[in-house]
Amino acid sequence: MSTNPVQSIAISEFKATCLAVLERVRRTGTSVLVTRRGVPVAEINPPSAAAVGTDWMGSMSSSGTIVGDLVAPIASDDWEALAP
Repeated sequence: MSTNPVQSIAISEFKATCLAVLERVRRTGTSVLVTRRGVPVAEINPPSAAAVGTDWMGSMSSSGTIVGDLVAPIASDDWEALAP
């Protein structure tokens, strides 16, 4: 969570400038509190370090080992479920 003070913005202003507000939160790390008639309705926080981390796609590459023939038929005695 950010240690910067939370800024407040009216919901109508947030609606009109949503993308700019989101970019400001990302860039500065400052949270924004969205209010409706002075009552908080949402808080926009910068992403956590875990969310910004490396991509999960490909994270397990080169971690497996192929043992034996992948396309050969399997004999029924090799599987307990297929055993008579």
